[in-house]
Amino acid sequence: MTTQPDEHLRYPIGRFAKPNEYNAELLAQSIETIKTLPARLRAEVIELTDAQLNTPYREGGWTLKQVVHHLADSHMNALMRIKLALTEDHPTIKPYDEAGWAMQIDYRLPVESSLKMLEGIHQHMVALYESLDETQWNRSFLHPERGVIYTIALSAAMYAWHSNHHLAHITQTMKLWSK
Repeated sequence: MTTQPDEHLRYPIGRFAKPNEYNAELLAQSIETIKTLPARLRAEVIELTDAQLNTPYREGGWTLKQVVHHLADSHMNALMRIKLALTEDHPTIKPYDEAGWAMQIDYRLPVESSLKMLEGIHQHMVALYESLDETQWNRSFLHPERGVIYTIALSAAMYAWHSNHHLAHITQTMKLWSK
């Protein structure tokens, strides 16, 4: 059974809530969140020590370093999914094992490598998002494991949430150090 404190540690900003509608304001907010994540993330982690970066954000959770590397991997996959949806009719995407990726040797690299990746990935995502018309925002892909059809608009909202979700894991953990 999940305890309330563990739920807050897992989802410090709450679980993702699918928007009822996608309007220009929501899409602009999502784009702005995605645009600013690399700088906001860099500001939070660049001065952290190795001991701090190797601290899990909750018992049994990823370390802060793994969270940074996960963001780069996850958003790299998001960029590919957006491009697939823009260039193919309703493609089925390939899921990946996030936990398995987090155990790979590259997750031991300094966070700078993933911070640089995120900067480039987010530049591409924002350029694509800012160029879309209403028809393109509604293009979609299928996630076969979840059985969910994601429009590009839904993916923008979801990855904006995902950006803030993992940034909150880091900032929440850092607050514990200052107590």
